[in-house]
Amino acid sequence: MARATEMMTAIDADETAAVGIEEELYREPEEGEPTAYDEYKTLSKAAIASVLLLIIGLLGLVSAPFLVVPVLGILLGAWAWRNLRRYPDELSGRLPTAVGIVGSAVVLVAGSIWHIHEYMTEVPPGYVRISFDDLQPTAGQSSTGEPASTGEPVIPTELDGQRVFVKGYVHPGVASLGYNRKFILVPDMGTCCFGGQPKLTDMIEVTILDQKGVKYSTRKQKLGGVLRVTNRLKKVAGGLTGGIYELEADYVN
Repeated sequence: MARATEMMTAIDADETAAVGIEEELYREPEEGEPTAYDEYKTLSKAAIASVLLLIIGLLGLVSAPFLVVPVLGILLGAWAWRNLRRYPDELSGRLPTAVGIVGSAVVLVAGSIWHIHEYMTEVPPGYVRISFDDLQPTAGQSSTGEPASTGEPVIPTELDGQRVFVKGYVHPGVASLGYNRKFILVPDMGTCCFGGQPKLTDMIEVTILDQKGVKYSTRKQKLGGVLRVTNRLKKVAGGLTGGIYELEADYVN
């Protein structure tokens, strides 16, 4: 009799445990509670890409052209967020998506403010900002202002003798990789880094007057000084042919 009672008690305990397991399996999960099904959700690739664009977009704090990257990060993050809302049972990744969107927005705003401030304050007093576009030849004109019959390009001479501020890159044809007081300034990385003979109006022969010079690097240089328009071809630094524009630089940054 005692043996039978023990068996019945054990059966009741097993049935109670089984019922508890069944109830646990079929009960509705509370809000925010992870379920076994969540383990099978796919992490949104767009969310991951948004975070990667945020990391790359940090370069926009150094170079303005890279600010397009956080813009792409915001757009891709918004697309990822849209997909997460449309397919909540198939996709996961709300946290990285939020990080990508908010972080890219912060980089975009901070980078834009920084570069605008830099542009507005980088020209020292007494200098006129110019670019290499201002040094390109224009179509010849007659004394009446009409195009000349020859149609030959005319080098702009109105900048001759002016104190100008210009930005560019040091051409690799320099005397040394250390500091140089004489070098060629060119407008872009392509001409700067790969060498070769640049276009004549894409060259400024720079002579540093009062400082130890400029150390060769691929960083954009900011220079100020008196611009000379000589229009006399000659051999310049690095064995290049130049001589149209010369800059007697007394400001280096």
